[in-house]
Amino acid sequence: MNPIITRALPEHSQFLTEITIAAKRHWNYPETWMQLWLPALTISPEYISTHETWMLVLDGNPVAYYSLGETTEGLWLDNLWVLPEFMGMGLGRQLFEHALGQSRQQGASILTIEADPNAESFYERMGARKIGEHHGEVDGQPRILPVMEVIL
Repeated sequence: MNPIITRALPEHSQFLTEITIAAKRHWNYPETWMQLWLPALTISPEYISTHETWMLVLDGNPVAYYSLGETTEGLWLDNLWVLPEFMGMGLGRQLFEHALGQSRQQGASILTIEADPNAESFYERMGARKIGEHHGEVDGQPRILPVMEVIL
């Protein structure tokens, strides 16, 4: 296994969408929630053109990716997803460390993350700390997302 991290291109959008949906489904969310989230989980060619997006490739196949977004406050980790069958192999760590390096290269001093609650412990292990919460609702159910940051 020799993972390669390479820049995603617009033509990779379908692969990245499949990774996102499979990884989100891994957490056993209700199917009604998954259907509501499909627009947000869909990675378009335009998205890849406007967001720095990197994918991890094994044996010629994308199995994980991340993307960065920009705000007036700095950079945020917009996505980081790993296909479920490749979770626990250190690929997420490799991608996250790559994202930190890219953020530093861009001159950012902080990388912000609005994490899925199931990923909070992963980001804590990566050195992020919780700085707040985003309160929302999905299908009538309250949902709280941890907001985290890493000082670069």
